[in-house]
Amino acid sequence: MALNEKQEKFAHAYVLHHNATEAARAAGYASESAYNQGYRLLQNQEVVDRVHELEQQLETDVNVIEEIESQYTFAKAIGHTNSAIKALELLSRIRGSSGDTGPSINKDTLETAIIGCLNVLGEEKVVHLLSKCDFATNIFEENDSVEEEEEWKQN
Repeated sequence: MALNEKQEKFAHAYVLHHNATEAARAAGYASESAYNQGYRLLQNQEVVDRVHELEQQLETDVNVIEEIESQYTFAKAIGHTNSAIKALELLSRIRGSSGDTGPSINKDTLETAIIGCLNVLGEEKVVHLLSKCDFATNIFEENDSVEEEEEWKQN
C-alpha cells in the first residue's frame, strides 16, 4: 500500500528534522495533535521504510566529519571552549551512529577524547572539575604529600 500525501510529506520532513512532532506539523497535521500523529506515523512500518529510503538518497558535497573537525580546530585555536566542546559532541554522535551496533569505543579512544576535552578546558578548569569528583580527596592528598616530601628533601 502506497503512502498518502501527508505520510509522504511526514517522511520527507522527518528526514530533515529527525523530530516526529515537527515533521507532523510540517506535513500538515494540526499542532495540537502533532505529537500523537508523529508517534503514530513512526509506528507505521511503511512510513519508517520510506524514511530510510529517503535517508539513503541524501547526497552532499560537504564532508561533514572534516568540516566539524575543522570547526573544532578553529574554536580551540581561538579559545571558544563551548564551540569546541559542541564540535566534539557532534563528532562523537556522527562517529557513534555510523554502526548498527551502537558506538564502539575502546579505552584508548576514550582516553584520547578525554585528553582532547581536558586540553580544551585548560588546567584551571580541569583542576576545579577534578576537585568535584568523589575521589578528589585522595588525589589532592597524594599530591600534597609528594610536594611535602620534595620540600623536606630540599631542606
